[in-house]
Amino acid sequence: QVQLVESGGGLVQPGGSLRLSCTVSGSIFSIHVMGWYRQAPGKERELVANIVSGGSTNYADSARGRFTISRNNTKTTVYLQMSSLKRQEEAVYCCNAVRVVTPAGYGDYWGQGTQVTVSS
Repeated sequence: QVQLVESGGGLVQPGGSLRLSCTVSGSIFSIHVMGWYRQAPGKERELVANIVSGGSTNYADSARGRFTISRNNTKTTVYLQMSSLKRQEEAVYCCNAVRVVTPAGYGDYWGQGTQVTVSS
């Protein structure tokens, strides 16, 4: 069974930094895309950044230049380094894995989310 587990959320002051991690576990052959989304109260979920299996990355305009997405060598852990955080970026950040290929087939998966609170 595929599971995504996030960590690294917490309280940070405006202008501060946080590093989120998401690890995928299970019998996995490959993952096409891993990414981070966020959802603030009363707002729709939005893409923050993702990384494709070949290594290319995509960022929301609001994140580009301040956030960096990366992954480990086995491509089962993805990181989101966030800097210069703004109050309006307070949200639940969720990890997403697209087209995860396993012995049973393939599918898309979500983590439970980790809260990022930006407050002084």
